[in-house]
Amino acid sequence: MLPVVSIVIAPDPLLRQVCEPCTPGDHSLKKLAKQMARAMYNNNGCGIAAPQVGVTKRLVVIDVDDSNEQNPIVLVNPEIMELKGEPETQGEGCLSCPGITVPVSRKPWARVRYYDLNGEMWEIEGDGLLGRCLQHEIDHLNGRTLFESCDPLTRIRALEAYDEARKKGAKPGDTSIEVD
Repeated sequence: MLPVVSIVIAPDPLLRQVCEPCTPGDHSLKKLAKQMARAMYNNNGCGIAAPQVGVTKRLVVIDVDDSNEQNPIVLVNPEIMELKGEPETQGEGCLSCPGITVPVSRKPWARVRYYDLNGEMWEIEGDGLLGRCLQHEIDHLNGRTLFESCDPLTRIRALEAYDEARKKGAKPGDTSIEVD
């Protein structure tokens, strides 16, 4: 049984660090990816980046499949190759910023190049939740949290709502306070 990893919570400075590239095919990444997936599922997330579990490596786990099956996609060294469409603003939650949903403007479609856990290069593209999730998790790898992803006025309101949520004991996966 793998040890349970904890979610790193903002404002931990670790979340603001730019992550180091992984060595494609590094077998130690498999264990880390399993731990990340477990933390993501245990907290009702649809994506998680390595810095959110305290590891400054360029590794992401995503599962936006709305079935009850767990089908995680593991992306090693993901890189956004192309974004398309007019930016759309939608509410986003984050395991590292529990208790709030923040409006973030993103292009609706993304194409990302990455390595799988065996060191093979792939591309994934998607719109909707997948496109948004890819961008959100790659932001984490570049030291950007939910607060840096929204406009300045929304950021002020989001930080105030986040303080309130933390005082109420918000846990990862909770997105009950919507910032407008």
